Amino acid sequence: MPPVTPASGASRGTALKIVLSVVAVTGAIGFLLSRSLKEGVENYKHVDEVMASPESFRSKRLQVHGNVVNGSIEQVKGTLQYRFKIETGAMSKPAPRRPAVITAAYTGIVPDTFKSGAEVVAKGSLGPDNVLAVVPDGIMAKCPSKYDAEKGSPLSAGGPPPAVPSAPSAAKL
Repeated sequence: MPPVTPASGASRGTALKIVLSVVAVTGAIGFLLSRSLKEGVENYKHVDEVMASPESFRSKRLQVHGNVVNGSIEQVKGTLQYRFKIETGAMSKPAPRRPAVITAAYTGIVPDTFKSGAEVVAKGSLGPDNVLAVVPDGIMAKCPSKYDAEKGSPLSAGGPPPAVPSAPSAAKL
């Protein structure tokens, strides 16, 4: 039987300490990450996804995407309290989504681009009555793009873009 040397016993103890330290540090980092991410998680969903199973989204932080239903914006006179409906369906881009509607309640200043038919993302939580309680500054309304091709232009007809005159080069000046 070979004699046990003190060096091999010490190296095993050192290796065990290193392994345990790595496991403890990794576990602590994983725990802290999981706790901090739970607080900041917001589910980004379209109206039809939320309304397909509203019970699974109750009291969770949501960002709900859709279009403001035409004529649905109601404001309590003399206040900043709004109630409106958001929908998905034929207006959804790039492809139509399943038709669905959710009611939203908001108190605060709305963006200038917030109007009937506007594409919006509303941040809030879904209550037991299936009303989205929007947080302050929780409405983002998409600006209409000035880069969309106008009807009748060569771009909308699929033709080539109009020629752009080139600037004179510095050598010619």
